[in-house]
Amino acid sequence: MASGTRTWRAATEVALYGPNGFYRRPEGPAGHFRTSVHASPLYAGAVAELLRRVDDALGHPAELAFTDVGAGRGELLTGVLARVPAGLGARLRPYAVERAARPPGLDARITWLSDVPDGVEGLLFANEWLDNVPVDVAEADADGTARQVLVQEDGEELLGEPVSGEDAEWLARWWPLEGAPPGSRAEIGRPRDAAWARAVGSLRAGLAVAVDYAHRRDARPPFGTLAGFREGREVRPVPDGSCDITAHVALDACVRRGGSLLTQRVALRALGVDGARPPLSLASSDPAAYVRALGAAGEAAELTAPAGLGGFGWLLQPVGGACADLLRTGGDHPGAEG
Repeated sequence: MASGTRTWRAATEVALYGPNGFYRRPEGPAGHFRTSVHASPLYAGAVAELLRRVDDALGHPAELAFTDVGAGRGELLTGVLARVPAGLGARLRPYAVERAARPPGLDARITWLSDVPDGVEGLLFANEWLDNVPVDVAEADADGTARQVLVQEDGEELLGEPVSGEDAEWLARWWPLEGAPPGSRAEIGRPRDAAWARAVGSLRAGLAVAVDYAHRRDARPPFGTLAGFREGREVRPVPDGSCDITAHVALDACVRRGGSLLTQRVALRALGVDGARPPLSLASSDPAAYVRALGAAGEAAELTAPAGLGGFGWLLQPVGGACADLLRTGGDHPGAEG
């Protein structure tokens, strides 16, 4: 392998999380892109409602954990803490899991960790975390062989050795490249499957939720999804710490037995986020309330838009039987793998 040339997984690890990595920059992710957390406080309200349902299902334990994985600068935790009922708040143990340093001024109740706390019960929530778990990239060569894509420090790529071992097995099951046209690409999601399994395994009982850009085996993008983002714009992915490096998630590969996949639109509607406009009669009876309701409806519509944030995947993985079916939707797309 040429000097300065690495697999995409190794290069991304350093570019995002190394000493000068993108996610250690002081402005945090919110300085570069807008997630559902930043789009509207309605999102934190929906997560607070889900947390309340988990608490009910678990019988109101003396201590309930809320673990935010990939917590950024604690924005979601701050919003949820402001919205939970006082009785629940008194029993709540909020954990932020993030590799960057704890930001100043964060609520003192929040425990800041570099890894998920083990043996807790409650809700584990990972919003746009898995897409930043580094993965390797494979590309079909002229003979149809899936090869590792290697990358140099300036972002230039070249093909390496054929994919082998567990990575080849993962591709064969979840994102086959055999027989694909030359240049077809896939992101090898095995590290994400393992990261999610570890996160779910940290719960003694409760519910784990992953929310992310997602695709399924029957509709994988033919050329992959590896991309870079900086200051709100998509840029060429260069593993030098100057930009976010991300790829959509094969969430169906992460599902364990008993888990299910929903769209964000379905999930948020089940949690009470509705983009319906307020009745016009409110405009005459209470104009200020009408303006507030109209603004909330606009935010809800953005969070649930099928072609936008509403198209994100939600993976719900109950741990123990108590937290199954907390989002009763009737029309979603379940999926489970042993």
